[in-house]
Amino acid sequence: MTEQVNPLGTEKVSSLLLKFSVPAIIGMIVNALYNIVDRIFIGNAPDLGSSGLAGITIGFPIMIILLSIGILFGAGGATLFSIKLGEGKLEEADETIGCAFTLLLISGALFLILGQIFLIPLLKLFGASTAILPYSTAYMRVIFFGAIFQVVSMGMNNFLRADGQPRLAMITMFVGAGINIILDPIFIYVFKMGMVGAALATILSQFISMTWILSYFLTDRTKHRIRLKNMKMKKETALHITSLGLPGFLTQFSNSILNIVLNKSLLFYGGDIAVSGMGIINSVQTILLMPIIGLNQGVQPIISFNFGAKKYDRIKIAMKLAMIAATIIVFIGWILTRIFPSQIVSLFNREEELVQFGSFALRTWFWCLPTIGFQILGANFFQAIGRSKSAMFLTLTRQVLLLIPAILIFAQLWGLNGILFAAPFADGLSAILTGIWFYFGIRKLVSSKE
Repeated sequence: MTEQVNPLGTEKVSSLLLKFSVPAIIGMIVNALYNIVDRIFIGNAPDLGSSGLAGITIGFPIMIILLSIGILFGAGGATLFSIKLGEGKLEEADETIGCAFTLLLISGALFLILGQIFLIPLLKLFGASTAILPYSTAYMRVIFFGAIFQVVSMGMNNFLRADGQPRLAMITMFVGAGINIILDPIFIYVFKMGMVGAALATILSQFISMTWILSYFLTDRTKHRIRLKNMKMKKETALHITSLGLPGFLTQFSNSILNIVLNKSLLFYGGDIAVSGMGIINSVQTILLMPIIGLNQGVQPIISFNFGAKKYDRIKIAMKLAMIAATIIVFIGWILTRIFPSQIVSLFNREEELVQFGSFALRTWFWCLPTIGFQILGANFFQAIGRSKSAMFLTLTRQVLLLIPAILIFAQLWGLNGILFAAPFADGLSAILTGIWFYFGIRKLVSSKE
């Protein structure tokens, strides 16, 4: 009965992909504006400038870890939720939502407490110089107070899409990012609150996003409400959610480790100006790759549901269409970084030294950008069908197994330029490996049907 009424198993795949992915893509781009808008306003503030930009860059790995917690229990829970719906096990699907919500609350609270206690040692560990530390501390102290808001809003947004509400998930992100964009200039320029103002604008907007999402799952607007009885964690469900969310979590967590290694290497070989430049590259990379993350979020429930329903032909069609779309998106981004590097950097800061370094770094870092869309979708395909180990391996390949060693080795050989050329090396090699893995993964699906 569930298969007959659920469009994931019956509607035309291309229509489903548009319906689920377009709102997710728009939502993720808008969500990316949280950090990017902060950097633009901070970088252009006369009393903050490149120092403020470097300060927020040092704290960026912590922001990524917060995001990764939301993905761990949000994307993992939503994947299990979709599979259970595809199998027609509605009660287990409801238990999944309740368990994931509890995990999000607990992890957000732990993050808040530990962050306040160990903030300064963490920032020093992450590469903050004496000059930059006050800027990083002022910003991240406030961000940690809003840890629960970010983790819950990011995590539960995945369930909105899995519950057939991609448009509502997009609107939720619009509301949060829109409020952040409005509050940033007010707190930074009007009230002269500096780094604290930028962070305060961020956590207030995340609180509103969280409230918006919970108003859906705590009322009769959905058949799959968060109920107290389902919030009691079952070990088996919690472990299943965690295992399915691990690839996405490790993607972001390894990105955090990468940024720590990167910031420390940049500080050693290029000083604070190189750290500021990488902050700009991180922002541009976020805006370029968020459409791919959104596309992946859109295709995930389609793949997971049809895997549960054993409709493998629909999975092949969905992946083919998604990969074509992803490649087109990143190729357009690649072209823009070739043609307008200095203009892109100047959006964040117009100091001559920073624009010069940032333009060169932008073009170098993104040499193999066109391969990244395929690599991300190929790795996450295995997560969507419950093959967490394969997804985890492919996810870690690009950022941990290839990029971090390349940064450390290339820096020894070629200094600052070596650090920048490490990225295209890792991107190209990981795309080849993912292509081989994905080919045999699809073949296995086809043979299992036969």
